[in-house]
Amino acid sequence: MTGRRVVVGMSGGVDSSVSAWLLKQQGYEVIGLFMKNWEDDDDSEYCSTRQDWLDAVSVADLIGIDIEAVNFAAEYKDRVFAEFLREYAAGRTPNPDVLCNAEIKFKAFLDHAMRLGAENIATGHYARVREGMHGFELLRGLDPTKDQSYFLHRLNQTQLARTLFPVGELPKTEVRRIATAIGLHNAGKKDSTGICFIGERPFRAFLNRYLPTHPGPMKTPEGNVVGEHMGLAFYTLGQRKGIGLGGRRDGSGQPWFVARKDVESNTLYVAQGHDHAWLRTHTLRATDLSWVSGTAPAGGAHASAKTRYRQADANCRISAIDTQDMQLEFAQDQWAVTPGQSAVLYDGEICLGGGIIDAAA
Repeated sequence: MTGRRVVVGMSGGVDSSVSAWLLKQQGYEVIGLFMKNWEDDDDSEYCSTRQDWLDAVSVADLIGIDIEAVNFAAEYKDRVFAEFLREYAAGRTPNPDVLCNAEIKFKAFLDHAMRLGAENIATGHYARVREGMHGFELLRGLDPTKDQSYFLHRLNQTQLARTLFPVGELPKTEVRRIATAIGLHNAGKKDSTGICFIGERPFRAFLNRYLPTHPGPMKTPEGNVVGEHMGLAFYTLGQRKGIGLGGRRDGSGQPWFVARKDVESNTLYVAQGHDHAWLRTHTLRATDLSWVSGTAPAGGAHASAKTRYRQADANCRISAIDTQDMQLEFAQDQWAVTPGQSAVLYDGEICLGGGIIDAAA
């Protein structure tokens, strides 16, 4: 690979730092690129852009590569944040990391890298790419506790053909060991929360800066009013904390969970007990489908699926599918399936793709 140019997205974290070092060791001509995707309040205590840039520069200097910063804040606001707000305003719960990967890290960033004469790009994601008989496959990272293929399921053949994931073959513990061994000062740096514009800040206070509150009734499944919500956008299905009913037990002693949203009547439904029937789902419909291979799996096929990132795989059958949407039927009920999140399908270690959850039943 001597002399082959690769542009590495460097965030200032340990994963992208070790990725850059590994590629240089393999003989690539490595260039670091630091992406600035948010600037509304990036000097606040919640957004660490400046420190991350200093960390990235320090790493580049240590391993002996050039690095530049590029500002994608305008593209991020148009392609990711605007959609994020639209989804929340509609009462759904989007996953901006999925959209950021598809629109910024593997589109705007990839385009910029190609203008720099790169043959490949690389990131610190825990995933793998394999070229098979029918094109490029997206595989889970070998460390099951860090696998990030869920967030990458919208990548296509053109993007995967240009992409390297150097740490996808390694466990996180080995990545930190390498970082320590080569003297990276960020070897023990805490993993980022992923979305700079939220970070560790109080989520409701942040969202309220961009979306108006629309208070409405909070009801039980039986229709009893038990309180008032501050706006459907500020709650997500399965949410337990921050509902405002902590002291109200109605004799059952079980905690309250957000169970449903009725956008038309602006009603938030809450139910008691983790296993309440309204929180269990046997089927779902997903839209805005995207398939890694470019071809959808067949209707009636069996696969495993994740309906949120930290969820274990669940066996399912694709009960219906076309170019617009698909329906999944699960072998066992799923908990708090949430419109706006992604339903991602797998065949063993291969990530097939997926879609945005539209409804559950």
